[in-house]
Amino acid sequence: MSKAVIFALDDEPTVLAAVQRDLRSEFAERYRILSATSGGDALATLVELKARGTDVAVFVVDQRMPEMSGTQFLVQAMDLFPGAKRVLLTAYADTDAAIAAINEVGLDHYLLKPWDPPTEKLYPVIEDVLVDWEANRSIPFEGVRVLGTTWSPATYEIKTFLARNAVPYRFEDIERDTEAAAIVDSAASSTLPLVLLPDGTTLSAPDRMELAEATGFHTAADSRFYDLVIIGGGPAGLAGAVYGASEGLTTAMIEREAPGGQAGTSSRIENYLGFPKGIAGADLAHRAIAQASRLGAELITAAEVTSVRVEGTVKIVELSDGSDIRCKAILVASGMTVRRLGVPGYEKYEGAGVYYGAAATEAATYKDQPIYVVGGANSAGQAAVMFSKTSSKVTMVVRSTSLGEKMSAYLVEQIASIDNIDVITNTKVVEVSGESMVASITLENRESGDQKTEQARALFIFVGAIPHSGFLKDAVELNDHGFIYTGQDVLDFTSVWPLERDPFPLETSAPGIFAAGDVREGAVRRVASAVGEGSVSVSMIHRYLDTV
Repeated sequence: MSKAVIFALDDEPTVLAAVQRDLRSEFAERYRILSATSGGDALATLVELKARGTDVAVFVVDQRMPEMSGTQFLVQAMDLFPGAKRVLLTAYADTDAAIAAINEVGLDHYLLKPWDPPTEKLYPVIEDVLVDWEANRSIPFEGVRVLGTTWSPATYEIKTFLARNAVPYRFEDIERDTEAAAIVDSAASSTLPLVLLPDGTTLSAPDRMELAEATGFHTAADSRFYDLVIIGGGPAGLAGAVYGASEGLTTAMIEREAPGGQAGTSSRIENYLGFPKGIAGADLAHRAIAQASRLGAELITAAEVTSVRVEGTVKIVELSDGSDIRCKAILVASGMTVRRLGVPGYEKYEGAGVYYGAAATEAATYKDQPIYVVGGANSAGQAAVMFSKTSSKVTMVVRSTSLGEKMSAYLVEQIASIDNIDVITNTKVVEVSGESMVASITLENRESGDQKTEQARALFIFVGAIPHSGFLKDAVELNDHGFIYTGQDVLDFTSVWPLERDPFPLETSAPGIFAAGDVREGAVRRVASAVGEGSVSVSMIHRYLDTV
């Protein structure tokens, strides 16, 4: 944690130099001593300190300054550092002003000039207010700060990226937080959201790549050529990275959003082997990231793969920034992309009441408020259980006639035992309404056609997913739904296999390109299955490399 600041302000350079000298002599080991010769310069410095998360313990301010009196300065400074102690330097003739400042700005002490000897007249006063400040201080947050508005889709995207990648952050709503609003007003760029980093850097409405780079993620490949490039960081991709690196392959894994894939958004995976109490999807993903990194895999975050092509035995992965990575073999573990809710006009509410996935970052936003979960599979059930702990009521909207059609029995029983979860079956959402945010939804019974409109603050949507495979359309054979043919299916459903040998299990129609996990045709969509396929694929890749 950075040292808190003792801030001195005086327009007379000789006096200011004396104040600095004496303060540094006694307090420099414990506090930073900063100063300014004008109120305007001082306020600009305070804005920078606030953005960096540096606290101010004490202001030592001259009262009689031409541009701005000491009292006027303290009035504005208190908006930024309301907990700081306030000491006014006055001449004998200014004692009335000092006394008035006790009421006006909550002055803690005033000192008459000169204060010699400082050991008797200055140090005891400053030490006294510091002891009081230390006893009552709020420890400043030293992580990333996100300044924006609750109902901003751009703010929501940044919060989600930081949360899913386990970056500690604090969200400050400028419509409710006057200090945050003051920082935005004084910033060089007021395009929201603003992201304030601990080193003082300010980002204005950053895109995912800019945010990833600024928060310390590895966003570009260290090499131009690898034995194995893995596309996707879900359970299958992470397993491939662990086994590929551990078995001596130079391995790079590219993940466009956050590790864990859809499983990483799960509030709790109850049926994964070895975790009798269950494990959060994000926790499982970050354990795997640590394991893969320790074994030597290179993990590239926030990079988007746009296409794949083959030149002889070399595979080329092209990225959205125009760069490419070359390798001997590719494992495609890109998983699924969430299916959008088919309701006209709902798009304008994304991030402002409409969310895809569990969106754990929004739990605090909807504390003690009613919310809706749309969907009837395990991911929807896990989200409903999670939100039942914070929201006043959770209503599940399910198209099927019962939860048991698509949901695991243990989860159906768990939901039935929670009092503030209601389940509406055989129903779909047909309209979402509101002004700048969701205010109501209209539900329709799929049998009778009857409709009803209910008040709603938020919808969390789990209506299935489609394979994330568009970047492969010119490289490998896909079925009509976008899933990748592998192994025997390449021979059964395509006519493009170019070699005399049969495809290896999990190998696509392009020799040396393999697929694992949900993106593969015929995959069993379970976390354990994806991990198994990612692991087995590395054995198949070794067999392929032995042939080239």
